[in-house]
Amino acid sequence: MLEFRQVSYQYPGEDFDLIDGLSFRVAPGSLHCILGVSGCGKSTLFRMVSGLLTPKAGEIRVGGAPIGGHRRCCGYMPQRDLLFPWRTVWENVALPLEIAGGFSKAERRARAEAALADAGLDGCGDKLPRALSGGMRQRAAFARTMLAGGDLLLLDEPFSALDFLTRISMQEWLLDQWRRTGKTILFITHDVEEAIFLSQSVLVAAEAPIRALAEILVPAPMPRTRACLADPAMAALREELIGRLRKQVEP
Repeated sequence: MLEFRQVSYQYPGEDFDLIDGLSFRVAPGSLHCILGVSGCGKSTLFRMVSGLLTPKAGEIRVGGAPIGGHRRCCGYMPQRDLLFPWRTVWENVALPLEIAGGFSKAERRARAEAALADAGLDGCGDKLPRALSGGMRQRAAFARTMLAGGDLLLLDEPFSALDFLTRISMQEWLLDQWRRTGKTILFITHDVEEAIFLSQSVLVAAEAPIRALAEILVPAPMPRTRACLADPAMAALREELIGRLRKQVEP
């Protein structure tokens, strides 16, 4: 579904590559978390896939084709929900269809309302974003991401601003959405427990600049509940991943 081939990226004004000759592949229908410390370049990977940044070198392919040939190769959900406060919830969710063109207002509304119902927000379409809780706003943002097109979803720390209990609920909800839709999901986080709960395998950015992503299988079957986090194998994996991250920040 997604392949990086010797991809490099350097931000203007910097004298080093933040992404340096990176190659990795992601299978269709899989769910992986990309784990790394803040500022190591995780979000840059997503910005390149979504076309917001252009690689300095190398090639990115989605569905076997270079991303330059795709108008809507993925859905990208950044850290904040970025809902426009002056638009109703359904109008926010329908924004990708409005940008793409070719849909009447009635068609946009019907698709947006269906996406909201799938996200557990049936009946919320005519509300303004300020009337929704934090978790509901993130669900609305996820529904908008689904309508952006493509079978690849890129989620950049979407639950980081939520309170602890809402975050747990959203993690469980995301696993259910993944099982139901069959989408390929990449989820950026710096939270080790979140990474091992959500992932089939964790992709660890163990150094900066990012030259490789170490893939570590999670020893818990899907479907999964939070009870799996108490398993000794999961606890050992958590400590291993914490150790890898500490090496990045300790002198």
